[in-house]
Amino acid sequence: MGDFMSSVLPPGLIDVLSALIPPVVVGGVFCVFIIQLLRKEMAPRRMGGNLVGKDEDAGNEGGDDTEAAGETGAANGTPIVRDGERTESDGR
Repeated sequence: MGDFMSSVLPPGLIDVLSALIPPVVVGGVFCVFIIQLLRKEMAPRRMGGNLVGKDEDAGNEGGDDTEAAGETGAANGTPIVRDGERTESDGR
């Protein structure tokens, strides 16, 4: 393989490439690691700190964690009213 490379490339370029390949590989691995770390840290999170897209929310049909966020409301979006109260859309 060395004879083929020396016949295709100029003699000084082989030395330059052999000197540059290790730092390029190390720099590439470092950049991939940093990008993965940044993507993990910048992922959207809930108020509790857990990730939004985790599979732990399989039991939560609505997909939003209203109890953890401190919000009140029914899971299907209907307003919660006490006995004898009317909602604004009743119109009675």
